[in-house]
Amino acid sequence: MKGNISWEKTLVTLLRMAIGWHFLYEGIAKIVADSWSSAPYLANTTGFFSPFYHWLATSSAIPVIDALNIIGLILIGLALFMGFYIRFAAIAGAVLLVLYYFAYPPFGLSLIGVPRESHLYIVDNLLIEATALVLLAVYHHSSYGLSNLIDRIRRNRYHEPIEKGFSRRQAIKDLASLPAIGLLGLGAWDNAKRYGIDVMSGATIQINREDLSKLNGKLPVGKLGKHEVTRLVLGGNLIGGWSHARDLLYTDSLFKAYNTEHKIYETLMLAEAAGINTINIGFPSNQILQKYKKVTGSKIKVITQIAADVNDESTLFDNMKQAIDFGVDIIQIQGNWVDWMVRDHHTDRIGKLLEAIRSQGFTAGLGAHTIDSLITCKYEGIIPDYYMKTMHHDNYWSAHPRENRVPFEIDGKNYLDHNKFHNNCFCPFPDRTVDFVAHTNVPVMGFKVLAAGAISPEDGFRWAFNNGADFICVGMFDFQIVSDVNICNNTLAAIKTEGTRRRPWH
Repeated sequence: MKGNISWEKTLVTLLRMAIGWHFLYEGIAKIVADSWSSAPYLANTTGFFSPFYHWLATSSAIPVIDALNIIGLILIGLALFMGFYIRFAAIAGAVLLVLYYFAYPPFGLSLIGVPRESHLYIVDNLLIEATALVLLAVYHHSSYGLSNLIDRIRRNRYHEPIEKGFSRRQAIKDLASLPAIGLLGLGAWDNAKRYGIDVMSGATIQINREDLSKLNGKLPVGKLGKHEVTRLVLGGNLIGGWSHARDLLYTDSLFKAYNTEHKIYETLMLAEAAGINTINIGFPSNQILQKYKKVTGSKIKVITQIAADVNDESTLFDNMKQAIDFGVDIIQIQGNWVDWMVRDHHTDRIGKLLEAIRSQGFTAGLGAHTIDSLITCKYEGIIPDYYMKTMHHDNYWSAHPRENRVPFEIDGKNYLDHNKFHNNCFCPFPDRTVDFVAHTNVPVMGFKVLAAGAISPEDGFRWAFNNGADFICVGMFDFQIVSDVNICNNTLAAIKTEGTRRRPWH
């Protein structure tokens, strides 16, 4: 029986020390981490108590909150590891973990916004650890530790009865945590010296997005048909896995690997929180957008691109009907399909599709990469509710020479000759594009304004807006959204002040 009790006490002690080390390490790591603050963690909470956490994040008490958090972690960790005031430490630790738990609770929208292996439905590592601490609080005498030794010394001093079996061996067991914490501390110090602070510590992992408090204002909006749309629209290529990365063959797979379903949801939620109210997507992304809106109750407006079989007119309305079933807001004829239809002299199909979209009560957009497509459609009287046109300059390294560019080469053959097209230039005739836009009387949405990453946002946004784009559609990773919103706001403000825009806003 004694042997069983000894093993039980040993196992409970190991559990207590493991949790104590977790707390202690997190506290020390936060001290070592450069300029650590709880503000981003609190500011981005998603649970039903989030207003409370958001209030804390914006209060002047953040330095006090940070200090209390660090001190609490260290004191709780030391007490649990050394077995000193176990009951109080366990209760305090459980309360702290519950506060963490409800910041990003594993149910509702937090399951979408905070993906991690331990973030499962209802039960996660925080709840398990808090439950273990409650157990330790109830059975705080059922382990070895300094409290036992101090209690025996106190009783011996005041000649109070001590339990039978007290021995030097038992005292050694109660003191075993001392060399253990020394060894763990030495190992952690050596690890930090070799590799820097542990990158997997909660002290260094922050919510993977820029703090929304850094937003510099609200995005202006314009009208597309009956819809109010922010001047900056979220592009769908990155979440769909279309990178247009010249000859870098791995990037499509890399984009898809990064943009898991959880990451897509997190990106969309961040975009909406940053003020972007519209996304323009390729047709294959409709299913995930439909699911996102259903799960989150999102009101984000969805512009979907539709196409048809180039060689089979019987499929002309299939995508449109499916898009309507998906619950989209605006329907746009896909740019490469328009290019191919114009190239192959099937502009009548474009006209029929625009008429069908409007007959269903939807705003109808017309996309293109080659400006010849829009010029031809306009000449034939095919006028959409808005144009979506690639709009970027060609002053970047990978753009091939103008004299070698030909209409309709985009989405065509990728040449090995460096002087010809190889997925590298998406607005091949920028001067003609600017001239066309200047003389059109419907809204224009510019896309590929950064030439698929070859142009900086500060440069690309300004060029597109200055040259007549009423909206710009930009593919953004989650960590770029706040920055891009700020750049867009700054650009629009500067253009208004300088008066450099070439056409009225539509």
